[in-house]
Amino acid sequence: MNEKLFTVGKVVNTHGIRGELKIVPETDFAEERFQPGSPLVIVDAQNKQTPVTVQAARLHKNMYIIKFTQFDNINDVEKYKGTLLKIEEKFQRPLEEGEYYHHQILGCKVVDEDGHELGLIKEILTPGANDVWVVGLPKGKQLLLPVIDDVVLDVNVAGKLIRVHVLEGLLE
Repeated sequence: MNEKLFTVGKVVNTHGIRGELKIVPETDFAEERFQPGSPLVIVDAQNKQTPVTVQAARLHKNMYIIKFTQFDNINDVEKYKGTLLKIEEKFQRPLEEGEYYHHQILGCKVVDEDGHELGLIKEILTPGANDVWVVGLPKGKQLLLPVIDDVVLDVNVAGKLIRVHVLEGLLE
């Protein structure tokens, strides 16, 4: 597999004896990603990639219980605890105007309205109503930017540049 891979879930445990796995979703499109027939890739800590196909999936207590066509019992899947589930780049769906994948935002340079560089986005938090971009400032400090229209003025994914309005009190 030479394509870029993007994380859509984490395998946290096995479920039952028939080869099912408990998955914590890390995607906004969980129903689509885990529907029967979906091609996924299991990636372990050594970056070994195992292509799999979803046979069945169901939501259970904010996790998905997934059965892959390649595995029939607990002995086949035990080794995948703690691995990541990923999709190939070609399976990413196009987004609406003004929507971005996390990987497109991470690493972008952030500047204020006057063009002064603030830092790079190093993390994205999803606490609730809106995402929060964590910008690494000089001297190891951080700026937490709420992703709202009043703050985010322009996003240029191709140029990896984001122009923002820093609300009063955010830089203190």
